[in-house]
Amino acid sequence: MIKKRFFKTKSECEVSFEYAPDEGSKVELLCDANDWQPVQMKKNKGGHFKTKMRFPKESVIQFRYLIDGTRWDNDDEADAFRINEFGGRNSVLEN
Repeated sequence: MIKKRFFKTKSECEVSFEYAPDEGSKVELLCDANDWQPVQMKKNKGGHFKTKMRFPKESVIQFRYLIDGTRWDNDDEADAFRINEFGGRNSVLEN
């Protein structure tokens, strides 16, 4: 699940990412906005992993989830999808 929050006084958007894998004990968010550096997502009591990040308004961000360091997944609620250089797809977020 993706939720976007725009600020009236700032030129950025806060994006809340929530992901519930079928299996997995660790989920990281990776995106091109931070050079694909992993951001550890926190697991809540319901078993969903969550994190928040801020991006400039009117930006286009590619991202993916990495589960247990071995399996990639996309977010079904992404604004779009793009083929990546490895033959897979990246989720796309448009602010």
